Amino acid sequence: MRWLILFCLFAAALLPGGNPAHAGQDDPRLNGQFVSLLDAKDRQEGQVIETRIWELWLASGDQAMDEEMARGILFMNAGDLRQALTSFDRIIASAPDFAEGWNKRATVYYLMGDLKRSVLDIERTVALEPRHFGAFSGLGLIYMATGDDEAALRAFERVLQIHPFYGDIARQVLVLREKIKGQKT
Repeated sequence: MRWLILFCLFAAALLPGGNPAHAGQDDPRLNGQFVSLLDAKDRQEGQVIETRIWELWLASGDQAMDEEMARGILFMNAGDLRQALTSFDRIIASAPDFAEGWNKRATVYYLMGDLKRSVLDIERTVALEPRHFGAFSGLGLIYMATGDDEAALRAFERVLQIHPFYGDIARQVLVLREKIKGQKT
């Protein structure tokens, strides 16, 4: 359901006049959103701000690219990972500095089970947008899947430094800390 809300918000940005002058991770409005995110009083307020951040990250400022992003997201959500990969490859080829193209392709690689390529795309995402809590969360999931609990913990702690209310990351951090602590005693 959450993806549907984000997609609808993204689709609204495709309407005439909806594209921002600045694009993706370079949008100057993001700085204020991240400050607000850290000041959020609760999960509900954090989710409202998170939605605004995703809207800004998804909007490239180029209508054709935004349409390709929407197609890729639709393919991904429908389980057509090959078509989604093609869409995100096109975005990366035409705009290699657009962080969300890399992040979405990392998600597709993760869903395909290609964790190595997913990590490489996550690294590129966070090089372009060091505040990308979604990418760090994905990195944590990959490290958990490969049994590297300490690396997963570091990735999830990074998420909480950026977005204190993101998903169930706070619970994951507690579980991992206890697990690691138990392994060391």
